[in-house]
Amino acid sequence: MNAVTEVVALLLGFVGVLMVGVSLEDPYWRVSSDDGNVIRTACIYENLWRSCATDSTGVFNCRDFPSLFALPGYLQASRALMITAIVLGACGVLATLVGMRCSKAGGENYVLKGRIAGVGGVLFVLQGLCTMISVSWYAFNITQEFFDPLYPGIKYEIGEGLYIGWCSGTLAICGGVCLLCACRTEGPDKVSYPYQSAKRTVYSGASQKTPSNYDRNAYV
Repeated sequence: MNAVTEVVALLLGFVGVLMVGVSLEDPYWRVSSDDGNVIRTACIYENLWRSCATDSTGVFNCRDFPSLFALPGYLQASRALMITAIVLGACGVLATLVGMRCSKAGGENYVLKGRIAGVGGVLFVLQGLCTMISVSWYAFNITQEFFDPLYPGIKYEIGEGLYIGWCSGTLAICGGVCLLCACRTEGPDKVSYPYQSAKRTVYSGASQKTPSNYDRNAYV
């Protein structure tokens, strides 16, 4: 496995995990729209955990969603997917650190280390897919309510938290694909052991330096 590809994949996956956490805590997953409003008196913004409102004077107030079972199904699924993405990303970072050739962890069995790095790549891809599904599903409901002329509630627009989530998913998938493409598992017969080559060198050197007990006169 190329060491540069390993480092790049690790950085992409690590940044992807960090951005998942940033996206999860960002309060601006959806922001109330000003479409059709002449005077803006308040701004309402929400994420997966709470809803906040800010008036024209800058005073804001936030409240947590009261009950998990009272929330819409897509909101519960988005929470579960984002938490799953964080867990998968953290495990992917650990697996990649162990599977890197430049890492001391895991010994010098490069076949095993390559397989562990491949598992890390799969975890990164799964993290990216969970994140993309979560934020895309949430954005789909926002656009569906916004363009529904019969929707009676407040219409929202896509917030910055979703864009951070999309970037996070893209980075994680790119890191996982880099690991999977660069990682190759060698068979046991293809693995070269240093002590075997050293042993051959010693034997060959010894055979060349061993003096012969017979010379040409012995055969006459």
